[in-house]
Amino acid sequence: MYIYDSVQKTKREFTPLVEGKASLYVCGPTVYDDAHLGHAKSALVFDLLSRVLKANGYDVTYARNITDIDDKIIKKAVESGKEIKEITDFYTDAFHKEMDAIGASRPDIEPKATESLDAMYELIQKLLDSGHAYETSEGDVYFDTSSDSEYLKLSHRVQNEDDKQQRVESSSMKKNPADFAMWKSVKDDTITFDSPFGKGRPGWHLECSAMIEKHLAHEGAEFAVDIHGGGADLLFPHHENEAAQTRCGTNHALANYWMHNGFVNIDGEKMSKSLGNSFFLKDALKEYDGEVLRFYLLSTHYRSNFNFNTEDLVSSKKRLDKIYRLKKRLFGLADCTDATPFKEALLKALSDDMNVSTALALIDEMISTANETLDTAGKHKSLKRETISNLAYIEEVLGFGAKNAFEYFQFGVDTHTKLKIFDLIVKRDEAKKEKNFEESDRLRDEILAFGVNIMDTPQGTFWEKV
Repeated sequence: MYIYDSVQKTKREFTPLVEGKASLYVCGPTVYDDAHLGHAKSALVFDLLSRVLKANGYDVTYARNITDIDDKIIKKAVESGKEIKEITDFYTDAFHKEMDAIGASRPDIEPKATESLDAMYELIQKLLDSGHAYETSEGDVYFDTSSDSEYLKLSHRVQNEDDKQQRVESSSMKKNPADFAMWKSVKDDTITFDSPFGKGRPGWHLECSAMIEKHLAHEGAEFAVDIHGGGADLLFPHHENEAAQTRCGTNHALANYWMHNGFVNIDGEKMSKSLGNSFFLKDALKEYDGEVLRFYLLSTHYRSNFNFNTEDLVSSKKRLDKIYRLKKRLFGLADCTDATPFKEALLKALSDDMNVSTALALIDEMISTANETLDTAGKHKSLKRETISNLAYIEEVLGFGAKNAFEYFQFGVDTHTKLKIFDLIVKRDEAKKEKNFEESDRLRDEILAFGVNIMDTPQGTFWEKV
């Protein structure tokens, strides 16, 4: 399996720290607002990575944090008059439900900042003791970037004088313009935490380093984790600063492989709340089935910037529809997990830095070939078994085709109408059993009036939106 390393800027063969195991840490959401399409893209990318690693036989430990300590959260609490936990619990729950809707599996470990304070204090103290951090007279603790000879090597960034000047003006207490806060003292009445360094709040960069050390780091290993991931915007300063803290505060580097997914643009513009185009995932889910969004957001390579627009989404849906139409043709047949050439080729493509373009081309070809053969005379038992196995593998590794083949085509019909259709189908089945065909036909016509088609199968009656 090969992974593109954002730091070394090349594809590297994946060699885990522990044979047969893979550890993955991804920067998660700051829970003060609804999830947007950028959150969805990142969650799906690393969900796919986890699936591909598992398909290659690795025992995967996938961790993604929840940042529930942040100035934006506190600001929202002050403005709304609500408790911080009420806000963070609400948005954490909403995030989980929306990720579930697009088929992004929940991580094995999901640490929260509020539950990791002791680990943060421990890391700060180590950095103070080793001379890599310092306290100011105001009670802040800063990381001393001049003490780290490898600082900026992760992002390959060169700070210019304007950038340095801006940083100098942001705090006169720093020794160096690039130094960043690990502990921020707070003198007002807003939310604070008691620490060995006084009342205050942790720096954002500190949180991930401490959580990784607490939950994933292997004693004596060269790296804390195999893979660290997140959006491309996190490479600097967030990941750069994380790496510096871990490198200087422990006996290992942070990650062996660094992976970053591209930005999401809305109709050609970079997604931004200031531009008014921060497309919330909850709004997209009102218009489109979650799996349609999953298919669309994963339809381009993860490192590429993604341009979200309605026209491409509709075209993408038609491609996903083909999977479900083939699945519908095979509805009711026995499950099969036989090895097939298609499954081998699909995994090979996805193992090449998640080459989704090749993977989708293989799927298109498999569907076309299967349909062509099924359209000819004959029972095609062997092909049907092979195709069922292929579809199950697509669901397992890519998360496409996970729904009931008929229910997938019901999206857009409201719950009240679905219940009415269900009730009419039950009544029609009863009329058919009683051989009351006139009533059965009348009920069929009443069902069709909702703009749906009905299919009578050995497994029961199903319907879909026209």
